[in-house]
Amino acid sequence: MAEEKKEKEEKKEDNGMTIPEETYMTSGAHIGTRQKTADIKDFIYKVRNDGLYIIDVKKTDERIKVASKLISKYDTKNILIVSVRQYGQKPIRKLSEFTGISVLDGRFRPGTLTNPNSKGFLEPELLILTDPLADAQALHEAENIGIPVIGLCDTNNDTKFLDLVIPTNNKGRRALALVYWLLTRAVLKEQGKIKKYEDFNTPVEDFEAEI
Repeated sequence: MAEEKKEKEEKKEDNGMTIPEETYMTSGAHIGTRQKTADIKDFIYKVRNDGLYIIDVKKTDERIKVASKLISKYDTKNILIVSVRQYGQKPIRKLSEFTGISVLDGRFRPGTLTNPNSKGFLEPELLILTDPLADAQALHEAENIGIPVIGLCDTNNDTKFLDLVIPTNNKGRRALALVYWLLTRAVLKEQGKIKKYEDFNTPVEDFEAEI
């Protein structure tokens, strides 16, 4: 039994993923839409019989690690994370709670990043978007002021003006909870606040939006 367990652990390390592939599947993070943009084709694993495109979660996992390295180069108070989508709002608030990243959940007021006279004007150095389509106003303003943008992208997203793409189902409640939970602990690890991923004890369920 001990040898079997060791073998399984070695296998897990060999594939380089931070969590088992099945965990992504259980959350639905791999389920895309029936649309595929040219920008996202490299992140697609296959198309199902029902026409849904399936995201390659190995690439999701890899991009979460890359994003955490980029995020850790900034002072977290100078990073803004946005979610117009309801299911993304609790996950980004939880991420903020652990990392100190600024949050703008709900409606994004035009001029927030570009008009110094605007109510709630912000000057982030890095922007993170839950869905570049739903958060298009924030993306447009970030492009205007020339700051880098990380975007969670589904199969129907364009990646224009994005500096880093995290391919994932960006509409599902559990998928968004998982991806932001993973991003939170990856950032904490990069910042040296935890030594290994397993040290992050908060369950992923705490990141899930209420139905």
